[in-house]
Amino acid sequence: MNAVLSADKLGLSYPGRGLLKQRSARPALRDVSLSIAAGDSVGLVGASGAGKSTLLRILLALEKPDAGTVTFSGSPVVPGPASSLRWYRRAVQYIPQNPSASLDPAMSVERLLLEPLRQLRIDGDHRGMILNALQRVDLDPGMLTRRPRELSGGQKQRVAIARALVPAPSILLADEPVSGLDLPLRNTVLELMEHLVHRDGLGLLLVSHDLAAVARLCPQTLVLSGGRVVEQGPTAAVYAKPRTREAKELVTSIPRLSRYKDTDEHKP
Repeated sequence: MNAVLSADKLGLSYPGRGLLKQRSARPALRDVSLSIAAGDSVGLVGASGAGKSTLLRILLALEKPDAGTVTFSGSPVVPGPASSLRWYRRAVQYIPQNPSASLDPAMSVERLLLEPLRQLRIDGDHRGMILNALQRVDLDPGMLTRRPRELSGGQKQRVAIARALVPAPSILLADEPVSGLDLPLRNTVLELMEHLVHRDGLGLLLVSHDLAAVARLCPQTLVLSGGRVVEQGPTAAVYAKPRTREAKELVTSIPRLSRYKDTDEHKP
């Protein structure tokens, strides 16, 4: 497994306000390190404001850290012109939290899936690539002519995943991919993502408030609080016996795994 996305000792502070801007700068990330390889799945959990979105933006090369580095298979990843990042966008793709906001309502599903192939200048049989991506998310080719307003919430999320898959990436960065979905649709999407990791060998960073989803998909979990990784290790151990105060508060404040113990009984 050569495709590895690594972050090493990332740090970022946002400017403060007023006359003493330097003294009042807000640290968003402090000394954050993680690694995701093809075939691995890692969970990232934390309360609102913990720094998860900032970390995602840096991993997506949308923001430059003040300290630390991001590398993909040993090559540095630095924000810059779109042309300089095509290689990286082909390898690392993003699954958004809100597919309704990320899918252009004026485009058909076919155009939505064709767009990243054109933007990333990927040659080959585009129609075949699109059909393959649809098949991987269990959507019928008849969906290609539809527009987002004609899709259900679960279908929109699967189109968003197909859009991330069409460039054939090695790593997926998923931001709350089951947020807002009802239980049957949630289970359908989680099962799909399980297949992508275990069957297809993709790497996955799952950012989520849904501890049960992380427990189902990710053998390893990092807990982010105040911009720092306060705890990391096997997911079962982090949940059962959190060592830090921040991790304990997170685990006890979010509905527990028992809510989803019967997930297999609810699969459609």
